[in-house]
Amino acid sequence: MAGLLCGTKRKKQVSDLHEEGKNAINAPMLLSGTDIHPEDTLLEENAERLMLDPTSRENLKFKDLLKVLIDWINSELEEERIIVKDLEEDCYDGQVLQKLFEKLSGRKLNVAEVTQSEIGQKQKLQTVLEAVNDLLRPHGWTIEWSVDSIHSKNLVAIVYLLVALAMHFQAPIRLPEHVSVQVVVVKKREGILQTALVTKELTSTTEMMMGRFERDAFDTLLDHAPDKLNVVKTSLITFVNKHLNKLNLEVTELESQFADGVYLILLMGLLEDYFVPLYNFFLTPESFEQKVHNVAFAFELMQDGGLKKPKARPEDVVNLNLKSTLRVLYNLFTNYKNTE
Repeated sequence: MAGLLCGTKRKKQVSDLHEEGKNAINAPMLLSGTDIHPEDTLLEENAERLMLDPTSRENLKFKDLLKVLIDWINSELEEERIIVKDLEEDCYDGQVLQKLFEKLSGRKLNVAEVTQSEIGQKQKLQTVLEAVNDLLRPHGWTIEWSVDSIHSKNLVAIVYLLVALAMHFQAPIRLPEHVSVQVVVVKKREGILQTALVTKELTSTTEMMMGRFERDAFDTLLDHAPDKLNVVKTSLITFVNKHLNKLNLEVTELESQFADGVYLILLMGLLEDYFVPLYNFFLTPESFEQKVHNVAFAFELMQDGGLKKPKARPEDVVNLNLKSTLRVLYNLFTNYKNTE
């Protein structure tokens, strides 16, 4: 009898689920073209659920963002022999997020290594997300994810989380700027499902995302005295050409001619009076990665020479960010301006 009652109750729940899903699909406020499954609409009163609009899923910038995040995770977790192919399918159970957080933070979490059950997965997610939130919230981050949203494979929540981690730990990647998606928000009020289309901004500008909120002389110069910018650029060009001319090289455009890192490397060799072996860098770099390698190598040479680590990222210089290039060159100027 108990089994019969449980079976009857379960059938009624399934029936209610499909009926509610049917009502949602026929709801007048539902946006056309949106595929809402019945399980997405079984909500408590005043609860809501967010779903990525299908058109946004095909957005090229959004796809690019997904690829950058996947490549970054795979690079970070290469030693763990973890390969992520799909963020929704590979991140929902907490295993990848646990390993990624541990690698980035250098902190070991007290969780079970393998969890097959839904309860176990959510417990692991709870521990991982508590650690993430404790780290990010004091820095002003808005928490756009939860255990339920991640475990239900909400792609927007997963991307929000990964972008936040990449930004906080200043990952050596280039996140696409100004990526926004349309999200369908389903709410239940007075037993009626209502839907609305909301825009969610996943990324902003590179400078904002990488946490470069500090202002220096170059921010002031570009914002308030652009007429003096040419004076500064002329002084830096004179400085670098004084040394590069020894190799019959000449610079006329700072941001473009230093973007591949070659001139930076050669300049450091001239300033420190040593020859840089050609096998250490790409003399004629073709790809973005090769250029980043060159600039990063130049930064290593600067630190070997006793200079502080540049505030700019190699990716910023490669991407022709004028302020980043000026900061790097001005640092060289102030330390080597009297070098013959």
